[in-house]
Amino acid sequence: MTAPAAQNEIIDLNKEYTLFSWAVQGAVNPIPAVRAEGVYFWDADGKRYLDFNSQLMNVNIGHGNRTVIEAIKQQAESLSYMYPGIATDPRGRLGEKLAEITPGLLKKTFFCLSGTEANESAFKLARQYTGRQKILGRFRAFHGQGFASQQAGGDPRRIPNEPGVPWVVNFHDPYRYRCLFCRDLDKCNLMCANHIEQVVQFEGPETIAAIVLEGYSGSSGIIAPPDPEYWTIVRRICDKYGILLIVDEVMSGFGRTGKWFGIDNYPGINPDIMTMAKGLTSGYVPLGATIVSEEIGKYFDTHAMMVGGTYSSHTLACAAALACIQVYEEEGLIDRAATMGPVLERGLRDLQAEHPSIGEVRGTGLFYVMELVKNRGTREPMSEFNKPLTEPMKKLSAFLASKGMFAFVRWNMVFAVPPLIITEEQLQEGLSILNDALSITDQAME
Repeated sequence: MTAPAAQNEIIDLNKEYTLFSWAVQGAVNPIPAVRAEGVYFWDADGKRYLDFNSQLMNVNIGHGNRTVIEAIKQQAESLSYMYPGIATDPRGRLGEKLAEITPGLLKKTFFCLSGTEANESAFKLARQYTGRQKILGRFRAFHGQGFASQQAGGDPRRIPNEPGVPWVVNFHDPYRYRCLFCRDLDKCNLMCANHIEQVVQFEGPETIAAIVLEGYSGSSGIIAPPDPEYWTIVRRICDKYGILLIVDEVMSGFGRTGKWFGIDNYPGINPDIMTMAKGLTSGYVPLGATIVSEEIGKYFDTHAMMVGGTYSSHTLACAAALACIQVYEEEGLIDRAATMGPVLERGLRDLQAEHPSIGEVRGTGLFYVMELVKNRGTREPMSEFNKPLTEPMKKLSAFLASKGMFAFVRWNMVFAVPPLIITEEQLQEGLSILNDALSITDQAME
């Protein structure tokens, strides 16, 4: 095996010959990672980083898990790829396993390579099955970077690529901290859910194929409805007008919220279609999945399904996913996330009590965010939505990296989304670094 290149060489080669996602290329300053184990990774100079974000909220089982690595090696030695029209053992067994662990009557899965593809496929299947065109989704959501998925999410990263598809309509979010409908009321009035029906009526129910929602909102700020009745209302609207409910579990799936899936926090809410990626393989091999109800699956028994791809049902990726799910089960990681979640929450609440720049802490399981503000009374964000980071947020992000902590800093938010294997001691290590970093934003308050 060739020894890793020196730190500066790795960075220089990457910047000279590759493009970095969502970034001004001349401004990127990447960490030159060379190895990883558990909840840590190391750069070429040997500096250790605590991975407090599971990379991109996807390395749920932690780095270097031998069960998954050995499964990948064994599968590669026997059969690494087959044309999607050929049946393989990992593909069939993974489909069966997903039908077992997903909620409701979900049964048949189409496999692809990313969350974007999973959601794009979900939209296509919904449109083909219903014969309708439109997809409705929230403004503060992210469903991927395809021309349909970027519009359905409403995330501002869509704007430089617009116009996207013309058949997506966005509605408002159940964002209690900054809600258009109820932020100044004593409690949620559920207008965030009820107004969706008005949008449906204005758009014409007969034109709407599906409503798409994250099972538990992710990179837009871990925004969950304060009242579980929200989901009941959405499901009722879908049933009333013959609209499919697509639940995006790309980020909130596979134990992240202390349940198998984010939607499992709302018992009795059964999706018609669910999408997955990230924790499905914990990033060891790319894989996305779109699972549909038995009823939708039967429709395509007699109608051609116009969705596909060269790497659909990739044999090696399916084997990796099976091994990853085995790790969740055998190591009890779903329950572990539920157990460690309150520990993380207490730590973040303690930080909030000490640091006035923390306006709100929210989340569940090992899926939390701190929203930082200039003034708790006015809730003015430390860095505005859809604008570049302000200097205090840049300094905070740089400070975390300097202290050996990899965290996701976006707008005025700092995410706490560690691997599900994290120990209480390791959580305290991260919280201690955050405690020191937050003095930067405290000093920037007005």
